[in-house]
Amino acid sequence: MDLITPDFGLFFWQTIVFLVLLFLMAKFAWRPILNSVKNREQSINDALASAETARKEMENLRADNEKLMQEARAERDAILKEAREMKEKVITDASTEAQKKADKIVEDAKRSIEMEKKSAMAELKNQVAELSVEIAEKVVRKELSDKKEQHKMIEKMIGDAKLN
Repeated sequence: MDLITPDFGLFFWQTIVFLVLLFLMAKFAWRPILNSVKNREQSINDALASAETARKEMENLRADNEKLMQEARAERDAILKEAREMKEKVITDASTEAQKKADKIVEDAKRSIEMEKKSAMAELKNQVAELSVEIAEKVVRKELSDKKEQHKMIEKMIGDAKLN
């Protein structure tokens, strides 16, 4: 047998074996192989569809999560703003209340000082009046110790009374 020259008998048997093998494969093997390939293709398509669904759900969850985060931020900002406003109001109220109390204390102190001043002035006037009366009494006693002086003084007082 020569490799370069073809042998038709061998070729014929190889073709028959090939056709029988092809027939047996078609009858018993191709259908299960094609079914398993088709099943595999279907499972891959199902997996791709599931992956796509999961991706869409993840996007939806991300969007929902982002929306919740924005709502939480807005709520936090609102709470912080309200807290700042309450703080400012409390500070303003406390300042106003403290100013009112300080004004009342100052007013009470002024009133007390004025009353003490009036009391001191009245006492001073009383003391000055008493002192003046004592001095006048001593002067009058000295001047009136003499009868002549008494007449002079009476005449002078009468003269002063007429002038007024």
